[in-house]
Amino acid sequence: MTDSHAHKRLAAAILAALISALLILRLPVLAEEKPKSEEDVHSLLEKSLSVVEIDKEIARIAVEKEALLDTMSDTERQLAEQEIAIDGKRDQAGDVLRAYYMGERDMLYLSLLTTDSWTDFFTILDYLDILVSQDKHTLNTYIGQYRDLQNQYTQLEDKQAELIALEEKLKLQRDRVIALEAELEGELAGRTDSERIRLLIEQLTSFWEEKGLTEVREYFKALSRAMGELPGWLQDNKDLMEIKGFQYTIRVPEDRLNEFLREQDEKFNYFSFQFEDDRIIAYGKRDDIEISVSGHYSLIEEPDNGIMFHVDELKFNGFTLPDTTRAALEEEFDLGFYPGMLTKFLKANSVAIEDGELIIKLSVSL
Repeated sequence: MTDSHAHKRLAAAILAALISALLILRLPVLAEEKPKSEEDVHSLLEKSLSVVEIDKEIARIAVEKEALLDTMSDTERQLAEQEIAIDGKRDQAGDVLRAYYMGERDMLYLSLLTTDSWTDFFTILDYLDILVSQDKHTLNTYIGQYRDLQNQYTQLEDKQAELIALEEKLKLQRDRVIALEAELEGELAGRTDSERIRLLIEQLTSFWEEKGLTEVREYFKALSRAMGELPGWLQDNKDLMEIKGFQYTIRVPEDRLNEFLREQDEKFNYFSFQFEDDRIIAYGKRDDIEISVSGHYSLIEEPDNGIMFHVDELKFNGFTLPDTTRAALEEEFDLGFYPGMLTKFLKANSVAIEDGELIIKLSVSL
């Protein structure tokens, strides 16, 4: 073998090693096939991203809890002020009840039976009617004011209990992720590429917070706006609607749904929706951001009848985001379809995905 060939092989080996290193460090998209040795790194990066997102949710709940406590303090103050304000009403209510209990009103009723004049009879009757009406008003005002404030305070206490339970649940989730992160630290201690993995974690977190989250929220915002336009679009595409008596069936094939969404926002030119096994799967890639969403529809009755899309899985550049991120996006953006916006007296009865179609069954509700 000549020196020239040896040099060429050495140069090729160095070039291959450099390309491999660059591919590993190419952070924004790690959704491609990964070598077996990189799978554990991907998993740990995913968990580090979950820690970041769950931390945000814990912080959000802490702020909400603090605001709720302030509201409860205001309600307690209002309740105390109201109790002072209705002391007079309490005394009046007591006087009314005492009068009936002691029989003080009986003399008036008795006078109706003993009067010798029809004029006096009707005068006393009018007086009794006024007196009874005032008594009822006094009692109802007192009881109503006090019960309203008590109910408000009870509702706030219930809300606080819900928040505390949710915060504890999130803390448990965070503790679990932190424990896994501690395992990572233990593993990194014995690895020669520990600095590279730490750099990947730092880059991923930075990229997600500075660019990724904004992009994901923009897609959800566009989808929420589009769902608000869906009833009008269905009115213009009556071939998608079957009517039999008082029963309506809407059938939207996946290609028509994609067509509709792309009409609403150019962002969906990079996104494709597919119907599969009672699920909707959406995938899109633009520049260095890749988003994958899968979920399902369910029937809802509150606050309005309709169907609501639930996000079962959300991936960003191949990393699965935690349930807290999905829940926050669902809460912020309304992804529902409400038949009442299509025709006032329509209500949804069922929703399903079959044979590549979104099928919504409706009926007239009078």
